[in-house]
Amino acid sequence: MEQVHLFTKNLKPSHISHALSFPTRALEAFSTPEGAHMMNFEAADASDNAWRFCLSTRLTGAYPKPVLLRSSWGRFVEQKGLAPEDRVVFFMERDEVNDMIRRYTVRAQRKVMTLMGQHVWVDVEDLPLFEEFDI
Repeated sequence: MEQVHLFTKNLKPSHISHALSFPTRALEAFSTPEGAHMMNFEAADASDNAWRFCLSTRLTGAYPKPVLLRSSWGRFVEQKGLAPEDRVVFFMERDEVNDMIRRYTVRAQRKVMTLMGQHVWVDVEDLPLFEEFDI
């Protein structure tokens, strides 16, 4: 299996509260039915849980302007506790022998530090949970 990076998106407030804009170039990795402007797909997270996303493109305009709709994207944002400055990374796994897409994966990540000028990102599932105590 070959893992192919589709895109990385640093999240802005509008990505948290509304839809996630999706790079047009990444549409090549999805088989949208002829004439359709919407499709559902599943992506596995770092814990191998399946997330169902709805990818939509606009019907008019100079380019498709794809987005993950809030109806599917919002649940992922809430469950992962995502905030502006976090990021998501989408991949697809391709079977090299048959040249077929096997599955999509998504990583929700948070920057934990900058080390020697390089950002260090960690999957949110791997972050420790801290409880706040009143002292």
